[in-house]
Amino acid sequence: MHLFTLSLGRWQFHPGVWPTLAAAVFAGLTFSLGNWQMDRAAYKRELQARIDAGERLPAWQVGAAPVNKSHVLYRRVIAEGKFDTRYQILLDNRIHDGIAGYHVLTPLILDNGYRAILVNRGWLPVGKNRDTLPPINTPTAQVKITGVAVDPDTRYFELSSAPPKNHVWQNLNFKSYAAWSGLNLHPFVLQQSNDSGDGLLRVWPRPDTGVDTHWSYAMQWYGLCATLVTLWLVLNVKRKPIDGAAH
Repeated sequence: MHLFTLSLGRWQFHPGVWPTLAAAVFAGLTFSLGNWQMDRAAYKRELQARIDAGERLPAWQVGAAPVNKSHVLYRRVIAEGKFDTRYQILLDNRIHDGIAGYHVLTPLILDNGYRAILVNRGWLPVGKNRDTLPPINTPTAQVKITGVAVDPDTRYFELSSAPPKNHVWQNLNFKSYAAWSGLNLHPFVLQQSNDSGDGLLRVWPRPDTGVDTHWSYAMQWYGLCATLVTLWLVLNVKRKPIDGAAH
């Protein structure tokens, strides 16, 4: 069964139904994957641009008053208070220079004692094994923390099906954490940048890292899409039979 026939001189284009449907499905899929990679690259560039713009603004002093997340997100933030290690968690499988480790997230109880900020204090290696958690040096006195307000509702902080064990979480779901801790949290995670003498590593990668990789993958998917379309066209073009050649 064929869809149609187009003739041009001694050649005719005579596509079959099933090959055409298969080509359309796979060409559409590869084109969509190319678009997805381009969207990821654009998202990362936009996010880095927002962070760069936020760094040029004055630092936001966060206190007891509620804040609009859209106003403070990706800006430099200053907060003062005391860490509460009762609700400190470790995010597992955070890699730095090829070494497995944790991100240490500790709530900072602000001066008023009513509201808190969840602070990503930095990275530390797993150690000899996962059965014993590495020691974490947490300041007990009043501290001033500076950093960047980041969005907790991202893929990086997505919910994992694995339940937390011994305060080790595979990923962070912000609402689940707030319910678990019972703390009245500001609606962002503070990514700490200043040194508080805890020995944690705070080398935060740029969000636009990997943009070239996304672009490269997109070109590969687009190239595969073009190849599929070209093959469909070429394989369905045939020379017309010459009258009487079959007799």
